[in-house]
Amino acid sequence: MIIGENRAQVIENIKAAVKKGKMHAKVELGDPILTKSERIKLVNDYWEQQKKLSHKFKNIIAQTIINIDTLVLMAHTQIKNKQRAQGPKYGAIVTTNHFKQTDSLPIKKLANRCHKKLYVVIEDSNLKLPGFFGFLMNNINAIPIVQSYQYLGREFPKHLQKVFDKKGWVLIYPEQEMWYNYRKPRPLQKGAYYYAAKAKVPIISCFVEIQDLPEMEKNSREFHKTRYILHVLPTIYPVDRLTVGQNAKRMQEIDYMQKKKAYEKAYGKKLNYDFDYDDIAGYIKH
Repeated sequence: MIIGENRAQVIENIKAAVKKGKMHAKVELGDPILTKSERIKLVNDYWEQQKKLSHKFKNIIAQTIINIDTLVLMAHTQIKNKQRAQGPKYGAIVTTNHFKQTDSLPIKKLANRCHKKLYVVIEDSNLKLPGFFGFLMNNINAIPIVQSYQYLGREFPKHLQKVFDKKGWVLIYPEQEMWYNYRKPRPLQKGAYYYAAKAKVPIISCFVEIQDLPEMEKNSREFHKTRYILHVLPTIYPVDRLTVGQNAKRMQEIDYMQKKKAYEKAYGKKLNYDFDYDDIAGYIKH
């Protein structure tokens, strides 16, 4: 989890991962290191906390913070083709590129405008973060994920279904790892599409374009300020006659092609995976 100090090193990690073709590699520094059993316990404890009255109060506080952040930080964020997200009348999975700790906020802005409750799938280790971010991760509308067959096969789908039953949205990052300010859409992991196909819910396909602004960040010689344009792409619906596996593969492929096309239109160039420092929005390499 990076808040600013280690960004140059993270960018070098992204460069190295791209050169190796490892587009889902972990590049951040300082994430909590946990054993599998610690991760499972962490997630189980999280769900136990959800049942307590004290959590209800903390959730109200955390969601108020998120709503204020969305209003303030996303004030200049444009949303293009919002009407596409209004098609699904019931539950849906939202997918977008994963480039910053706060990159759920453009989707939160979209959800608010569509009068939908948004839940975010988070990595289990985020529950262990210290301080303010740890408080938010443990108390916002989040669904943690842990690499356990039992959890992924049985518990996780139940938590998703509860949201879908309330006509809510679940944000899943199919790129998996966060790559700081990386402009390009990366190859997508199949999990989001499998769960969408299994629950028979659509994918609200999104792509965030990151534009550099002329002014520099405060106390920084390396980073320009940036702003976002959220592109809402055509919604992808499962097809009744296909199996879960076939639907998942089809939706995954369509989503990647839509994100690729959105990138190429936004930036005016073909998508490739050669690394350039311009791939990192706002960054000036000294």
